Amino acid sequence: MNKLTLELASQMVDTALAEGRRLALQPLCVAVLDAGGHLLALKREERASLLRPQIASGKAASVLGMGFGGRELSRRAAALPAFFNALSDLAGGNMIPVPGGVLVRNGAGEVIGAIGISGDSSDNDERCAIAGVLGANLVPDSGGL
Repeated sequence: MNKLTLELASQMVDTALAEGRRLALQPLCVAVLDAGGHLLALKREERASLLRPQIASGKAASVLGMGFGGRELSRRAAALPAFFNALSDLAGGNMIPVPGGVLVRNGAGEVIGAIGISGDSSDNDERCAIAGVLGANLVPDSGGL
């Protein structure tokens, strides 16, 4: 498979939300982007706060834009804050270097999209994103644990 479909994106979103409910997390918002950065699917639980869709989409766009998962983005942002401030400017403020953004790879290791989640702690957001990707039988790349 070399392309992320709406069906797979929807499956990832639903699996990620189910994982959040299973873990009794705060209300989540999940966004899935294709490899070109286009939104394929987004769901926001009823009680998720106002900016969650933008944050979830931003987490997914950040990992696509840089080519590695949110956990690695977080490490690099801590080491190079001025560089990441410049990246955020270049990205129109859409650079969110924290866990919760996960690249979606196919079995051959090619990036076919990204998932971003916002609503609970970044670590829990990432846990649900990984569950969503695995639920679609794809390979999550969170940037290391």
